[in-house]
Amino acid sequence: MIKTEIGFAAGDIYNVLREKGPLSLKEVVGLIKAEQTIAVMALGWLAREDKIEFYQEGKKKLIRLKG
Repeated sequence: MIKTEIGFAAGDIYNVLREKGPLSLKEVVGLIKAEQTIAVMALGWLAREDKIEFYQEGKKKLIRLKG
């Protein structure tokens, strides 16, 4: 069951990043309907699938879609 939640959250995160562009972890969690733990696992899923990347802009750590 939890794997399904993580999968749905990954899809939500992907769509939010596609629509809004780079976001912080806090922004991503605030924009999807999943608790932070599920959101972080979903980010790991997307990173493992090589769909997102993490980078730093000044002091801000951001997440964006690859490509």
